[in-house]
Amino acid sequence: MTPANPLITRRDWLRRSGGGLGMIGLATMLAEQGLLATTGTDPMTPKVSHFPAKAKSVIWIFINGGPSHVDTWEHKPGLEKADGQELSGMDPQTGFFKNAVGPLMKSPFKFTPRGKCGKMVSSLFPHLGEHVDKMAFVHSGFTESNNHSPALFMMNCGLPKMGLPCVGSWVTYGLGSESRDLPGFVVMSDPKLRGLPKGNASNWSAGFLPGTYQGTYLSPVGAPIANLSPAAAQSATRQRAQLDLIAEMNRQHQAKLSAEAELTARIESFELAYRMQSAAPEALDIDREPDHIKKLYGIDDPKCAHVARQCLMARRLVERGVRFVQIYSGGMENERSWDGHVDIAGNHTQFAGETDQPVAGLLADLAQRGLLDDTLVVWGGEFGRLPVSQKGAKPGRDHNPHAFTMWFAGGGVKAGTSYGATDEVGFKAAENRAHVNDIHATLLHLLGLDHEKLTYRFNGRDFRLTDVAGRVIRDIVA
Repeated sequence: MTPANPLITRRDWLRRSGGGLGMIGLATMLAEQGLLATTGTDPMTPKVSHFPAKAKSVIWIFINGGPSHVDTWEHKPGLEKADGQELSGMDPQTGFFKNAVGPLMKSPFKFTPRGKCGKMVSSLFPHLGEHVDKMAFVHSGFTESNNHSPALFMMNCGLPKMGLPCVGSWVTYGLGSESRDLPGFVVMSDPKLRGLPKGNASNWSAGFLPGTYQGTYLSPVGAPIANLSPAAAQSATRQRAQLDLIAEMNRQHQAKLSAEAELTARIESFELAYRMQSAAPEALDIDREPDHIKKLYGIDDPKCAHVARQCLMARRLVERGVRFVQIYSGGMENERSWDGHVDIAGNHTQFAGETDQPVAGLLADLAQRGLLDDTLVVWGGEFGRLPVSQKGAKPGRDHNPHAFTMWFAGGGVKAGTSYGATDEVGFKAAENRAHVNDIHATLLHLLGLDHEKLTYRFNGRDFRLTDVAGRVIRDIVA
């Protein structure tokens, strides 16, 4: 053997394998008792939070394309009164189509008070309106770009550019995962073949963090996780032996490159994939659920069955210890997402119809199982929409980075509350303005993480999700 060859001699192999049988048995017993992970090198080992957490997992319903806040959750009587008037002082380049700016346009949807808190809710949400007493609304959000891709990166990664870790990756980096047999961070996209959101998989990338923290994408068609099943001719014994050999070779290689963090992630990814072969199919098999639960989510309704299945899978995943689940409603731009440039009434009616009952069912199911107390549910997109019309045969609304609404439920939020507000017509966040960095700081806070302490050194600088800004919105924290 030469020093450059990482393989061991036959004599060394016999000596090590004989002496290692006892260690294998010990490791198995420790793992079964949950004691091995506390001293192991698995980067997804559960970690202690900075302070006691109110939530331990997140389900983010990402309303892709930019939902209109004035047509969904923020009632604007002033917009109704000003219908048809010009919006004084508006920069025509605020949106994306400066030559199609029309007058102020009232919402085509009726708002009515819902819940004990009396929250005014659009007719788009007959089911979700029943749960407003569980929600905390932020009506004063604003962001930095009027373009989908950078706005998506901003909402997911804290800055309007690609190549940075997303919020799900930061959370799993900071907290690890309570599941040994499933990914800590799972992503699902619109299953109606509408495509991925702008920016594609960069929205759930780990960026410069170790690759083990990136989102695991579940395909909306075919097998949810590609290449998960072993080859038909591969026995369990042979597969285990192959993994052990690969792991040993990788560890020997890593000993010479101790600074290469990706090797640790790669070794663990092989082991996780092996464990997932039995755990993932069971976790994603919603046919195991009773009929009344499937009906609660709306799986029997063709209009929303696709989102219903994903929301039910999300509940099954967090129930099994998955830390972060993100579900995208809508795919690419315009009529394939909530991007209602044309016919805002028809666009939002369609996508709200696909998500209203499934998300309401998720909230109800989490609550009845006692899971909502420590599961944070988030609803929101990358920006809002303008209160003026976008000219066309059927008027729509253009992008609006100056205002958006998000809501949070469970996971330690102050239920039945509303924070902040836009101006009279919903053009700009005006009261208690909340930047995207503030949204992220608050989400991390609910998980027991200090956004200023959750850092990662890269290229000589300590990076964090909130960059050099961000404040916790304490008015929505219980």
